[in-house]
Amino acid sequence: MGYQVITPPTEPVTLADARLHLRVTDTAEDALIGVWITAAREACEHYTQRSIGSQTLELRLDEFPDGAIDLPRSPVTAITSLKYIDTNGTEQTLAPSAYTLDTFSHTSWVIRAYGTEWPETLDAANVVRVVYVAGAATPPATVKAAMLLTIGHLYENRESVVVGPTVAELPMAVKSLLDTYKVWA
Repeated sequence: MGYQVITPPTEPVTLADARLHLRVTDTAEDALIGVWITAAREACEHYTQRSIGSQTLELRLDEFPDGAIDLPRSPVTAITSLKYIDTNGTEQTLAPSAYTLDTFSHTSWVIRAYGTEWPETLDAANVVRVVYVAGAATPPATVKAAMLLTIGHLYENRESVVVGPTVAELPMAVKSLLDTYKVWA
């Protein structure tokens, strides 16, 4: 089982927002700040195990599970397609009436329609493909604030080791802000 980002999100923190937060007025470091914006979002996504910004993902499974399909990186807003390779080796698209998207919990699930079973698949790797859209177009303010703090930390600490009497660590405020959005197992 694995998933990939098919269409990445528009970054929720703009270059203008980041420059304002950093108090940077010239454009000489815009490319570097852009890298930090993406890095901050990706770090926040990794920590929370959620999608930040609307993006298209693809989950691949080796077979249908016994129960529901757990979709990584909630919140899921839509299923684009659910395809599988049948026992004859032919790709099939499962009709949307055969499943439903459960978005009530912190994690999102694809559940079989009442009274149905998942179809049989070819005994091979990655034969079930779920393409879906996850992430709110506008993330919570706590997530944007955590991203800005992370960007500020990366701007001020450009090396992996700080030489001197102090040790620089990612500000605890970032994790505290993201704890409100994180999916807890």
